[in-house]
Amino acid sequence: MRRRRTLTLIIAPVVALLTIVGYTASTAQAQAWESCDQWGENTFDDGYTVYNNIWGSGAGSQCISAESGQQFTVHADHPDTGGIKSYPNSNWNVNQPINAINSFTTSYDVTVPEAGAYNTAYDIWDENHQHEIMLWLNWYGPVGPIGSPVGTAELGGHTWDVYTGSNGANNVYSFLRQGNSSAGEIDVVPILDYIVEQGWMSADTVIGQSQLGFEITSSAGGMDFTVNNYAVSTS
Repeated sequence: MRRRRTLTLIIAPVVALLTIVGYTASTAQAQAWESCDQWGENTFDDGYTVYNNIWGSGAGSQCISAESGQQFTVHADHPDTGGIKSYPNSNWNVNQPINAINSFTTSYDVTVPEAGAYNTAYDIWDENHQHEIMLWLNWYGPVGPIGSPVGTAELGGHTWDVYTGSNGANNVYSFLRQGNSSAGEIDVVPILDYIVEQGWMSADTVIGQSQLGFEITSSAGGMDFTVNNYAVSTS
């Protein structure tokens, strides 16, 4: 009798614990966000906003799912034609003038396919969307930056091939990393200082947003693009 009584006392808490754990897991899963809407977006408690962002012509289907603003996956099935179809991304608001930024660092960790046509890039904007800074981390297929090459620069822990141009709506400064990278850190301050030194932007220009995402031209048959981790720190 004592053994049976002891066994009953042990089983009851375990069953209760399993019930609690199961409920917690279901609740956490329900908190994840997903969308197949063209302009689907969601702001998470961590302050990051994730966008599905299908904006190009001739696009196919694209869905995004996110556990947080720092971790998301995109499944895109865009036809094998030219022209950018989408830029799914996660956005962090900076909202500081360049000459007041003491520190601006970011880390990234992505998983991308070895097929299709795309680039993984940061898109850093001024508050008025007159200046666009693109930091290309990796790319595949027939894609390239806007504008013309102006040189090579070692900045923020990486070596970049630099291009400048315009898309007709704003100036674009593209920094293409020499050698594809799927994970690392970037010190953005030297890049901003370099742009100011070239006379392309003034030191009192307010940096509005820092985005990390995938500029997808084609992904026929359906491909997955994943941000495993993305973080921005400014002061």
